[in-house]
Amino acid sequence: MSDANSLINLGDISKPATVLIEKISNAIGCLYQPTQIKRIAQAEAEAGKIKALAEVEVSDIQRRALVRVLTQEGKRQENIENITGNATADLKEDANPQDIDDDWIAHFFDKCKDVSGSEMQSLWSRLLAGEANRPGSYSKRTLELVSILEKTDAHLFSKLCSFAIAGGDTFPIILDTNSTIYTEQGITFSSLNHLDSLGLIKFDNIQTFSLNNLPQNINLSYFGIPIVFKLLSESNNSFEIGRVVLTKTGQQLAPICGAEINLAFLKYMMDEYKKRGYGVTSAFG
Repeated sequence: MSDANSLINLGDISKPATVLIEKISNAIGCLYQPTQIKRIAQAEAEAGKIKALAEVEVSDIQRRALVRVLTQEGKRQENIENITGNATADLKEDANPQDIDDDWIAHFFDKCKDVSGSEMQSLWSRLLAGEANRPGSYSKRTLELVSILEKTDAHLFSKLCSFAIAGGDTFPIILDTNSTIYTEQGITFSSLNHLDSLGLIKFDNIQTFSLNNLPQNINLSYFGIPIVFKLLSESNNSFEIGRVVLTKTGQQLAPICGAEINLAFLKYMMDEYKKRGYGVTSAFG
């Protein structure tokens, strides 16, 4: 990557970012700096090529096809470079981008090359950074699902994850789908069914999901706030977590979906579990 027009000045970025860019370039081709001047120069050069084609026997429809392909591929290249450039900001010092599977990279960019909206590009950037930080974190199935998500779907999933506690896995705590704590954020019977149909969650409005065979005290957290639940028996406890569980794909996406803390929910959740007879303590109060 010695090209002066490379996406990022490799001398100014961390080694993991350098390795990531080189890894992507080896897998799908070189990345170039998406500057306006360069785009204009490229456009003028391509226009000159197309004009030259007028001197040979090329039909009008063939010329229009060439213009379409060049325009489309130029936009795709810009999308790829935006996603890659944003991903480098989220790389950890101990990231291992060299261990990302080449087929995964090819599949990743095949799915995100037509994503031009900044919010969805940001999600793809976080996916790429997460895979570079810990190769094997995201399956191709997850990439497939993200590729069909609308922006509204991503927002809805983010809202759901604002009600999630963590303890190894992530658990959305949806105790009552009619409660305003949820419905005011768009988490309703209908929206949960929709997320279920997408394959992000499993939703059951009849029975509750539970964690089983637990000790009396379990340590979980909500956006880094430690919460200790004291269950009813000394051992072999069940702990109800509500109407929703995340699928494997949902588990992979939850940490990077952009969910935000909701302290009103934290109070609601703690109060609800206390009503069920559990002891609940946290730094929140």
